[in-house]
Amino acid sequence: MSQYSPKTVFVVNPHSGNRKTGREWPRIRRLAEEILGTFETFITTGPGDATVLTRNSLHKDAGVIVCVGGDGTLNEVINGFFDENGPIRKDALLGFLPNGTGCDFPRSFPVPSETKAALESIRRRSMKIMDLGCIRFRDHRGDQSIRYFHNITSCGLGGEVVERVNRTSKAGGPFLTFIVATLTSLFQYKTKTIRIKIDGNEEITRRVLHIAVANGRYQGGGMQVAPEALFDDGLLDVTVIDSMSIPVVFWRLPYLYNGKIKEIPQVFNTTAKKVSLSSDERVLIDIDGEQPGVLPADVEIIPAAIKMIVKS
Repeated sequence: MSQYSPKTVFVVNPHSGNRKTGREWPRIRRLAEEILGTFETFITTGPGDATVLTRNSLHKDAGVIVCVGGDGTLNEVINGFFDENGPIRKDALLGFLPNGTGCDFPRSFPVPSETKAALESIRRRSMKIMDLGCIRFRDHRGDQSIRYFHNITSCGLGGEVVERVNRTSKAGGPFLTFIVATLTSLFQYKTKTIRIKIDGNEEITRRVLHIAVANGRYQGGGMQVAPEALFDDGLLDVTVIDSMSIPVVFWRLPYLYNGKIKEIPQVFNTTAKKVSLSSDERVLIDIDGEQPGVLPADVEIIPAAIKMIVKS
């Protein structure tokens, strides 16, 4: 492996945040040049571009990759830090300028949400080593796929909601976009029977509304599905929401936002290093706000997987 290089690369998704990032990028770029000096920029044009651009940049000795976009773009960039042999550059740093629809990750990880503060942190390169989740699943073509995630992967209602969100304009902002998609999906969604195996223990079968396997705390524009999750404890937080009637769902909905989800009788929580999920039904999965496939899926924690720039 070649020696560390201070070269900085920005990977920008102009479509994130209902195209807000594209509109704001000229202003962000000028400010970044003032604070950071010279850097290289790549603009994504479609799904998967951020992963390829990141991977290519790291192979060409980039030392800092800065993601400009939302949680979905950040997921793609993080996946670009790895290839079939594992991490491309273990010394490389990841920076994040949040500018997307949900942006759940910055709610529980110490990255600045304001652009100037984020750029100042990137200049200082204060960093925190973060765990990642790794999920093996079946994509929509039926092929086996592998993907890393920084925040949360889920299945059931979460997959349905994300699919709906990604088909809407997102013009109402993150909270309204996700709450409307969640409520609409609730009336159309049929609960699924899912088999769950945790850390190789005996398999259990439950009729569920939603399952979240979490590295972070928030999902769906501010829902606290895993309020005690930590990014550096070497564990996944597993939240299983069992089937319940629509009236009960509405009665309990505030518990998803106030951090009291564990008080819901139909909710089961645990921690794990490995989780296997399967079903005889078609169950959509969500990975950091994207909907790339279906069950079955095997999820595991990758401790201390990536170095991320944080508030300084």
